[in-house]
Amino acid sequence: MELDQLELNATVEETEKTKPYYTALIGWSVQAIEAAARMNRPFVVVGPSDFQMYAEKHDIPFVGWDFNKINESSDHLYMQLKEMGVEVAVPLYEECVEWAGALNARFREDPRVFNRSLLLRDKGMMKRKAQISGIKVGVFEEARDKEDVERFLKRVNEALLKLEGDHLDPIHVKPLDKAGSVGHLAIYNKDDIDRIVDTDFPLLMESHLDGQEFSVEAFIHKGKVRFLNITEYVKLGYSNFVPASPALEEKRPLIERAVQQLVDAFEIEYGVIHPEYFITQDGTLHFGEVAARVPGGHIFDLIERAYGFSAYEAQILCSDPNTTEEEIREFFPDPYSYEKYAGCLMVHPNVDYVEDLKIPDELEEHPYFEKHDMFTPPQGKVAERVGFGNHYGTIFFYGRDSEEMTELLKAYEQYNFYV
Repeated sequence: MELDQLELNATVEETEKTKPYYTALIGWSVQAIEAAARMNRPFVVVGPSDFQMYAEKHDIPFVGWDFNKINESSDHLYMQLKEMGVEVAVPLYEECVEWAGALNARFREDPRVFNRSLLLRDKGMMKRKAQISGIKVGVFEEARDKEDVERFLKRVNEALLKLEGDHLDPIHVKPLDKAGSVGHLAIYNKDDIDRIVDTDFPLLMESHLDGQEFSVEAFIHKGKVRFLNITEYVKLGYSNFVPASPALEEKRPLIERAVQQLVDAFEIEYGVIHPEYFITQDGTLHFGEVAARVPGGHIFDLIERAYGFSAYEAQILCSDPNTTEEEIREFFPDPYSYEKYAGCLMVHPNVDYVEDLKIPDELEEHPYFEKHDMFTPPQGKVAERVGFGNHYGTIFFYGRDSEEMTELLKAYEQYNFYV
């Protein structure tokens, strides 16, 4: 369903509403807007003012807001939404998580809801809470400057009994409050420390974790995991597929227990979480980090392709305390009910300047190939990649064999689509 096909009138007759109150979508996502409209759920979008004209054109109820500006007038957002009849806030992006937490704390009259949202935004606080709760994490500290990073690198390798002349084990640094991989660097030596941008401080430093990295998308309602998807990373930030291969899926009981432990420890009651873990061959799980918003990597799209339900609708349902047990049971399928794997490859040019786009015939003729949305930049100049974002298009695949899916994603990982 496209936006121009939707009837998004904020004055819908009360008898036509499935709920007597509004849901606030915090951020901007066309897919989330379409999902709320399909559900016949009254909603309003709280997003950057740049989307105001677009929202008016499509009759989308809209409140413009600057999420980076916190001042004495910030309370006006709650007052405005409350007056409209909003009772639920759903965060769509990283920068919106604590805003949704603050709003839901007021809607539910429970200030702890906001404090819990801060756990999901501050990587240092997140790690400390996980460690206190008995969840396995690496060694970590917070850094205020490059000297702190140098000392941490030295201490970690001293603990690993490294001798002078040995290759050092890397450490990882991440800004405390940025989304995903933005600002994430692996530090192997003192020279790497100079690559850290001063504006990324304060940041989290942590030891390297061995094992296969993967993510989980868990839909939570009333403190319980109602559906859990496991996403297998082929190459972090470039390619993944849903559900995971049999070798990883067989660890599902272990992963489900770990995710419920995380939910209990962080006192997460509603919504969706996107934790990342590392698993070793002996089945040891280490917690990486967790987000509470729509994941990157087109994972929601892959979930819908593999399982047949809209993850955006699921997020809205699970964010609402008034959603019934019957609605939850009817909505989610059995996690083993998939028939094929849905995967994607996110493409970024390997050159600085693009003249043309070339799609090989053998790719489009492959039975797993479904579609792509790659494009040639009009200016030709390739923008610098920030984290794993702003890729220049995505190729989507769908097929029965996870090994073939993996090999296909690896095969085109280094292909020069842009020349």
